Amino acid sequence: MKFLLFILVGIHLLSFNSGKSIYKNDILQKTFQEIKEEIAHYRDVAKAIIDLAVYGKAQNRSYERLALLVDTIGPRLSGSQNLEKAIQVMYQNLKEDGLENVHLEPVKIPHWERGEESAVMLEPRMHKMAILGLGSSIGTSPEGITAEILVVTSFDELQRRAPEARGKIVVYNQPYTNYSKTVEYRVRGAVEAAKVGALASLIRSVASFSIYSPHTGIQEYQDGVPKIPTACITVEDAEMMSRMISRGSRVVIQLKMGAKTYADADSFNTVAEIIGSKYPEQVVLVSGHLDSWDVGQGAMDDGGGAFISWEALSLIKDLGLRPKRTLRLVLWTAEEQGGIGAFQYYQAHKANISNYSLVMESDSGTFLPSGLQFTGSEKARAIMKEVMSLLQPINITQVLSAGEGTDINFWIQAGVPGASLLDDLYKYFSFHHSHGDTMTIMDPKQMNVAAAVWAVVSYVVADMEEMLPRF
Repeated sequence: MKFLLFILVGIHLLSFNSGKSIYKNDILQKTFQEIKEEIAHYRDVAKAIIDLAVYGKAQNRSYERLALLVDTIGPRLSGSQNLEKAIQVMYQNLKEDGLENVHLEPVKIPHWERGEESAVMLEPRMHKMAILGLGSSIGTSPEGITAEILVVTSFDELQRRAPEARGKIVVYNQPYTNYSKTVEYRVRGAVEAAKVGALASLIRSVASFSIYSPHTGIQEYQDGVPKIPTACITVEDAEMMSRMISRGSRVVIQLKMGAKTYADADSFNTVAEIIGSKYPEQVVLVSGHLDSWDVGQGAMDDGGGAFISWEALSLIKDLGLRPKRTLRLVLWTAEEQGGIGAFQYYQAHKANISNYSLVMESDSGTFLPSGLQFTGSEKARAIMKEVMSLLQPINITQVLSAGEGTDINFWIQAGVPGASLLDDLYKYFSFHHSHGDTMTIMDPKQMNVAAAVWAVVSYVVADMEEMLPRF
């Protein structure tokens, strides 16, 4: 059977590339040329979406909707009353917008609170440091931890100097290369420091730029390794302490953290749809996460992504369009804790995985997009390039690799094509998980363009006669 399947798959791939139609289960599979011609017919629709979003009555709508939510409610940490208030507000907003099947899907999410926290350098001089405890960190005793520090620039250096770390506070002054590599110090820093007997760890903020701004985020403990308090400090303080140590100074810090973890809280993923006209059971999913960290307003991460996903459905509805497949909006909860809400959604819906044509997540900012990141088969990628060509009027046509996101990776790993929005990551990681994540950094015109991209891609893929090919 495996050999026969291999032959059939080979014939299907050959047919796609050669331009000859074949039948599979008595259903005509279109050739690539036929698909190109089908997509070309959407140029007028794409232009109508772009005109409405960028130049028409809907311009700045996603920005204004977002500003109202974040100015009114503020940051939305997992387990907090603010998050639950935001979910209820969005539930009402989506119903009032006239979307269909608006509902809340219950999930259990982590509940951690940072409490009062401080770090003061006592030697060689007095200096109150800006810190942010890392998500899931334990707290200190009320009197805190007072200890000398050990500064390292890598995990390798920590291992080489392991005997020096015992009884100290390890300070990581790792250089920023890119987020995916550097974030390992935030995620694993406490565990690696605890393994060599450190009392606590302080991590240089994972940021592309800093104006004395600490950047928080999730960290992970490991079974069998003592849990120690951990927080992020500013780039400036990490570099200053490194210089002090290099001159032979003894640096002593007093760290106090009131962080606590409570029992998991009840929460919801928020869902709304435009139900498909021909294949309602098939789905194109657009999404962003509604939760945020407890600093700033969560405007960029990920208010912008959540609200352009809502805007995509609003634009399509406003134009009186109804795609063949169901367009499903999901506003995830507890993404910042590792995609907790999204994992529970996947567990509840994976039985219908064959009906998902494309999963989309915007969680890397809604600055001016440079293209669409995509993960899928080469055939699906070729189709997505044709879809993106419809965005020529706003000159955003690139299809790049790695269309991933914390909340959609469960589906992508199971073989569903996935897409994410790509824009200015340097700017994104300058404000990421910091007090600077506010509406001040958002640009309504750039959000208009991002919403247009999101709406065109989701509508066309949902309305094409065939689902995106898996292989």
